[in-house]
Amino acid sequence: MDINRFFKLSRRKTTIRTELTAGVTTFFTLAYILAVNPAVLAGAGMDAGAVFTATALSSALATLVMALSANLPFALTPGVGINLFIANTVVLNMGHSWQFALTAVFVEGLIFIFMTFFNIREAIVYGIPASLKNAISVGLGLFIATIALKNAGLIASGASELLILGDITSPQALLLFTGLILTGSLLAFKVRGALLMGIIALTLLGVPLGITHYATGNWLPPSLGPTFWCFEFGEMFSLDFLMVLFTLLTVDIFDTVGTLIGCAVKAGMVHADGTISNCKEALFADAFGTTAGAIFGTSTISASIESSAGITEGGRTGLTALCTAVLLGLSLFLAPLFLSIPLVASAPALLMVGLSLFSSVQGINFNNPIEGIPAFLCILFMTFSSSVANGVMMGVVAHVGLYLVLGRFREIPLSMWIISLVFAIKVML
Repeated sequence: MDINRFFKLSRRKTTIRTELTAGVTTFFTLAYILAVNPAVLAGAGMDAGAVFTATALSSALATLVMALSANLPFALTPGVGINLFIANTVVLNMGHSWQFALTAVFVEGLIFIFMTFFNIREAIVYGIPASLKNAISVGLGLFIATIALKNAGLIASGASELLILGDITSPQALLLFTGLILTGSLLAFKVRGALLMGIIALTLLGVPLGITHYATGNWLPPSLGPTFWCFEFGEMFSLDFLMVLFTLLTVDIFDTVGTLIGCAVKAGMVHADGTISNCKEALFADAFGTTAGAIFGTSTISASIESSAGITEGGRTGLTALCTAVLLGLSLFLAPLFLSIPLVASAPALLMVGLSLFSSVQGINFNNPIEGIPAFLCILFMTFSSSVANGVMMGVVAHVGLYLVLGRFREIPLSMWIISLVFAIKVML
């Protein structure tokens, strides 16, 4: 197979080396999900080992579909927000079983496949105006930066849920500042693989600081048996099931759309007419991943915001995603090695990615209230509510509201009306 021709490397002005470096960087940046997702879902009573295998396997398969069908540099993994919703709200607060929750995820995946086939999700992506597309990229940048600072312990949630300053004298903070100087210097010198080098260097520096610990454990993948095809179809038409399903659909639609748009803007893949290359195929990869993930035993699979790390390294094709998918597959057999990477090791890389995404702010005309207000609200809510979906919905609702007041309702795309209606229903529920 001619790799250059298949992935269109020359057309997208990239090389095999750049793509592989980007793929490795993306993987190391998102590897934490392999530890976090099993820990969160174990709180709902699921077998942590089985969830680890389900997480790695479904992420690898979904990312592989993204690579081969969409030829885009995006990885797909379980979203941290959704797994917390399943563990804390559906299981602990509502009192349902985790099998009930996985059934909702499975049905959600099937609905997404249907919506993708009939271009419904694609229409939502294309209906969002250019100013909001840029705002989504900016919001993602700040959101990622917030995650990085939390991982390093520099900010934390106080009793009032407001963010407060963490311990800036801790070993983690020292490692973060060291990593920022190192990674920033490498980027300034235009060194390829700067983000990946920073992650590896901080992992090694974390050993004498007592931050990096080797994760002992079995090198063979745990069995999927405890979570494979564990569904409860008997309550599919209950009110609780429909409410959970609607929440999953709403959050995942806008999480994926927001991440896809934000990363595509940074990668320069949004065309003049607002379309994105192979958008339908990308959305199908997400739908396939969610369905497969539910069968294996994990929460909703969606586009990973950490994909922007690979894009910052120059990843522009599916070869980046293919490399990430292979590493996700290998992680099944190298779990102790990958799980030894501390969260703070990737924090400087995430901050650099946040900076890169934030540069899209230049494409927003804040002097024009019709453009500036929705963009500002999108950025604000995405950052401070820690939700891509909330940011997208608030930006869209503000856009529609302003156009209605100004009597320019004929300029509002159908997809924007639908998003506003969905948001209204979600609020009432």
